Amino acid sequence: MAGAVVVAALYWSPNAVAEKAVPIPAPSAQALAGVVPGTQASETVVFAGGCFWGIQAVFQHTNGVLEAVSGYAGGKKGDADYETVSGGGTGHAEAVQVRFDPKVVSYAQLLQIYFSVAHDPTQLNRQYPDVGTQYRSAVFTTTPGQKQVTERYIAELNAAKVFPAKIVTQLGALTAFYPAEKYHQNYATLHPDAQYIAQFDLPKIANLKAMMPKVYREQPVLVAN
Repeated sequence: MAGAVVVAALYWSPNAVAEKAVPIPAPSAQALAGVVPGTQASETVVFAGGCFWGIQAVFQHTNGVLEAVSGYAGGKKGDADYETVSGGGTGHAEAVQVRFDPKVVSYAQLLQIYFSVAHDPTQLNRQYPDVGTQYRSAVFTTTPGQKQVTERYIAELNAAKVFPAKIVTQLGALTAFYPAEKYHQNYATLHPDAQYIAQFDLPKIANLKAMMPKVYREQPVLVAN
């Protein structure tokens, strides 16, 4: 855990501004047209958007999410460790693999949470205090339907100008996901008093509860270590 705290401290400053959630519409019927809703017991998608601590925490507090695991996506297996990824040259993004029950929470709802509450999709290769391609905004899809809905939704949000700048989220098919070290799992839940968590991640959870109370769960679904 010490290594994680040291690296985070390199980017954190007491003057850094905490993220603010942006109310956005859900994907329209047009965005969902032709995409068959999931009927299987679970689906998986990988979201990246800054430090994985906060992304994981938001989805752990989302009803219908079966598991949210912090890890790395976009690079090679041999580079999938925190110290190497933090150097910024591996191609990996800090990411969270979200496994969810589509009968309880839809992929469209997860996208709305991701773009409005979990991070700021207009920041290129950074997320507030964290800078580098490892903190980029990216969605790694696992089905053609996910890709189609995400593309359409990004186009809708840009056209509606719900954000002050254009969305820079990268979109691509998931090739591999590598879980992060055990000390990164459930980090926001285990360390709520850490300055970084209190300033940047707990507000995300509060925003989820306030803005989307129907999908909020008080007790997070944690990764078993």
